[in-house]
Amino acid sequence: MSLLEQARQYKADFMQGNGKAGPKDNLTRQVPGMRRKLTHGEISALYADNPIVQNIVDIPAEDMTRHWFTLRMKDEQLARDIMGRLADLKAKDAFKQMRMYERMRGDGFISLGVTQRSKFDLKDPLNPENLLSVDYLHPFSSLKVSELLINDDVFSRAYGKLENLRISRASRNGIQAVETESLVHYSRVLHDQTRRLEDEEQGLSLLETLYDAITVLDTSLWSVGQILHDFTFKVYQSQDAENLTREEKRELSMLADFMFRTEALAIIGAGETLTKQTTPVSGIKDLLDFTWDYIAASARMPKSVIKGQEAGTLTGAQYDVMNYYARITSAQENEMKPHLEQLIRMLLWAEKEPGGRIDPDTIEWEIKFNPLWSVDSKTDAEIRKLVAETDQIYVSNGVVGADEIREARFGQFGVSDDFKFSGDDAEWRRMADEVYSKWKENSTHG
Repeated sequence: MSLLEQARQYKADFMQGNGKAGPKDNLTRQVPGMRRKLTHGEISALYADNPIVQNIVDIPAEDMTRHWFTLRMKDEQLARDIMGRLADLKAKDAFKQMRMYERMRGDGFISLGVTQRSKFDLKDPLNPENLLSVDYLHPFSSLKVSELLINDDVFSRAYGKLENLRISRASRNGIQAVETESLVHYSRVLHDQTRRLEDEEQGLSLLETLYDAITVLDTSLWSVGQILHDFTFKVYQSQDAENLTREEKRELSMLADFMFRTEALAIIGAGETLTKQTTPVSGIKDLLDFTWDYIAASARMPKSVIKGQEAGTLTGAQYDVMNYYARITSAQENEMKPHLEQLIRMLLWAEKEPGGRIDPDTIEWEIKFNPLWSVDSKTDAEIRKLVAETDQIYVSNGVVGADEIREARFGQFGVSDDFKFSGDDAEWRRMADEVYSKWKENSTHG
């Protein structure tokens, strides 16, 4: 086959093989939904090796528990005693660890170590009326669980709920380890799971959904390192270079590299040139920004939070950070609060815990999560100025009285950090309607 015929054949093969939707079309070959299921070992390696992964896993768990909560009861002394027992049990750290495990491996657990009136088996339901004390809380992940038994009956009230789990238990004495498995009733553990596929029992690790983004981020780090390593390099031109052997070229290169790195003066002959070349980096910022935007969107965390912005502080109109804290607040109410309520109910039922045996349904009590964030001093002053101007409008138009404003804003403990009006759209519309109707009434009566 002549050279011209080979070129024509190559052209035909290229157009046919790399054309749109062809077998070699890269866009066609890249199919979304090709799930990569990570093993526990791969998840551990990702977490241990990548500090950004650690931030994505750790920071939301820390934010959910950082300011903890206030237990409100009519009996304030009992509330303080129960909070003290939670501190003794290191409940705050246990709940943080449980959420970290949930994000990292898909499931987070806390084992409830209790003492009961009579002998019991772990597979038996925990009867709160037989409780004497709550002794310990141990957080663990699905790494310790060999089987989850989920209710799959769609007509059951407990559909989708955990009923039993099989836990691997091990005790080590020196170099000898004894491993057993126990069937544990769900009432003896707290189970945190927010992502689960319908046809699977164990939760979905957040790192599985982030795997591609983490890969791109790791590639970006490596690429930037290579660019920095080769950011500038020297080019030496000489007509004598053609006559040098391979060994002479290697020796000259090593000598020149050493001399031109350590001395400011380069001595070269006539007709020889020594120049520095710089690696172009235009456009790399846009590529790195795209990577960070994708990571932030996938983790549902602002870039500033992932990068380690001071926790709980807002400066100006950081709406993305405010949305993040609103999401954390929602997770506290919908996901963490039921577990906390279950634990507090157990402490109230337990005979040897503070207050003795108390039926939780016979007293009024409430969990109130403490505020997650605060603004800087400048923003705080601007907010207070706006609130003061709003209060003045309310008083002037007779919506509220001065005494009500004084009580709401100052109370008996001075200036309040928690304003009465939350800023909800419906609330603001209601207040605006009140102001307008009052103004209209006043203007009508002269």
